Amino acid sequence: MTGSEVTPSFRLAYVPGVTPTKWVRIWNERLPDVPLTLVAVTVDEAFGVLRAGGADAGFVRLPVDREDLSAIPLYTEATVVVIPKDHVIAAVEQVSAADLADELVLHPLDDTLDWENPPGRPAIERPETTADAVELVAAGVGVLVVPQSLARLHHRRDLTYRPVSDVPESRVGLSWPQEETTDLVEEFIGIVRGRTVNSTRGRPPTPPQPKGKRAAAGGAQGKAAGGRTAGGKTAAGKAAGGRSGKPAGKNPRGGSGAAGAAKGGKGGAKRGKPRGRS
Repeated sequence: MTGSEVTPSFRLAYVPGVTPTKWVRIWNERLPDVPLTLVAVTVDEAFGVLRAGGADAGFVRLPVDREDLSAIPLYTEATVVVIPKDHVIAAVEQVSAADLADELVLHPLDDTLDWENPPGRPAIERPETTADAVELVAAGVGVLVVPQSLARLHHRRDLTYRPVSDVPESRVGLSWPQEETTDLVEEFIGIVRGRTVNSTRGRPPTPPQPKGKRAAAGGAQGKAAGGRTAGGKTAAGKAAGGRSGKPAGKNPRGGSGAAGAAKGGKGGAKRGKPRGRS
């Protein structure tokens, strides 16, 4: 290998709450010779890492700046409120933003929800991270409203969560630099979008069999099939000729074939009847 040859690889960034396991598994099955490296980033770091070339693509929380980044939306997450297990909200299946009006709702600096008016009463100070806010909820200081994946990520035995309606939701998408839409990026886009291995985009499809070989194979099959058919017909024809193709001989009693035999049999029965005495 010369110095100009570089072993291909793919770096995939992902923000907290996103689980890329399924897509990584498919990548490893389809491109076993191209290693994929995961790069964990915070929500605030994600776009800077992509722009600086620290990753080829990344799972991010939308929206993105479309001036230099491309993105495809993947899914939208439900929003939940994280509470202690003995909290009054734990007794219901779902709450609305209005139900949180009297609650101290923590709003961390790395919050991923696009709030116009956050619900509840604001805390005196904003926690630095979502993880810090979860610790405060466990201490009974307040409640926290986050995407469901973050509630699962920071799960604790003494905490639970409930869905919240009438609040913003977080959207997750795949993003990459517009000027760096490489073949490997296209390959990963195809995987995320569910394209098959023989899709017209992404990896090249399995080449078709040459026409000459197909024609030869088809001719051989046709010849074999024709031989069998012809042979079968010939045998059948001979059998049929043996039975009905040759003229049937005259019945000694004047009949011919099956009908003659039946007729002759009738006549024979008549002649064989004893005559009555006069």
